[in-house]
Amino acid sequence: AGPGISSYADDPAGAGASLKPCLDRAMEIVPAEQQRETPTYLGATAGMRLLRKENSTKAERVFAEVSKAIGEYPVDFRGARILTGSEEGSFGWITVNYLLETLVKFSFAEKWEHPQDAEVLGALDLGGASTQITFQPGVPVEDSNTSVFFRLYGTNYSLYSHSYLCYGQTQALKMLLAALHQASSSAQISHPCYPRGYQENVTVAELYDSPCVRAPSSASPALVLTVTGSGQPAACGTAVQRLFNFSCGAQWPCGFNGVYQPPVRGQFFVSS
Repeated sequence: AGPGISSYADDPAGAGASLKPCLDRAMEIVPAEQQRETPTYLGATAGMRLLRKENSTKAERVFAEVSKAIGEYPVDFRGARILTGSEEGSFGWITVNYLLETLVKFSFAEKWEHPQDAEVLGALDLGGASTQITFQPGVPVEDSNTSVFFRLYGTNYSLYSHSYLCYGQTQALKMLLAALHQASSSAQISHPCYPRGYQENVTVAELYDSPCVRAPSSASPALVLTVTGSGQPAACGTAVQRLFNFSCGAQWPCGFNGVYQPPVRGQFFVSS
């Protein structure tokens, strides 16, 4: 694990090289005689979604390099692509429930069986550029964009899944700093979420280098902003809350920013 492949936008060969430790480890685990018939996929997530929005040529170069790197291993490589948000959320949900043995379990009778009494868990996943929520609601999912169906180990699952682009940790912090910058009339920004005594410099160009934040037209890209921590938890909570719109409107129940979400149910497993 290291920085995501999207961080190699200006060094695509580095994206391919970054996968090698992971592939080497996989080769130690998969028996040599099964490697050539092992289907291998690369699914990219929100960092690459944003890079594709920003510069599709750079995104294509990164994909070419990671495909080349995986192609050098004796596996059945089936391609690299960007996952949709609901694929990302639902694959995470499958991973969690498979590992917690709510989908299938090796029984005392030495058979793989569907566990009768196991409740599946919902999955919450906080990434760098997006965050996902996936769960099995008790009602039909009314928005087809958020509805996912799987048949796993002989059992049907109808899930709700949504990915909020820009609300992963890195991008949300960027949106927060951009909001604080736009509320401040100078190049000095007081940041309530950073501890007192903390200080960093960031240029306007660095702050607004993502599709998640839009630079005000008056801001000069080369201007250096000085960010100083003020360590005010209550003000921090208020500033973070402003990044979310919790009013749903009349159409249907929602999570935030008007995105449809049926009532949550069951327990959740949280990963980051």
